[in-house]
Amino acid sequence: MKIQNQIMAYCPYCNKHTLHNVKNYTAGTHRGLSVGTRRHERAIRGFVGSVEAKLHPKKLAKRQKVILTCTVCNKKVERVLGGRSKKKIEIKR
Repeated sequence: MKIQNQIMAYCPYCNKHTLHNVKNYTAGTHRGLSVGTRRHERAIRGFVGSVEAKLHPKKLAKRQKVILTCTVCNKKVERVLGGRSKKKIEIKR
């Protein structure tokens, strides 16, 4: 799925349609000191072996998300493009 690098979109902060810069959404990383990570590390330490994870059903496609940055007020808004798409978002330069 191809999308322009600048689009006209509604800005809820400016309360009007303005030009927005488009950027790919990237998810954050896991926290190394969270309770679940520490519990998992403690369980696999020593002679216990590996700890099995819960099996979740695989989804066939992801919902593609982009970050829109308003050129007027520089606020950011997330937008999900369409439903589930098997193709990654490609931003045209």
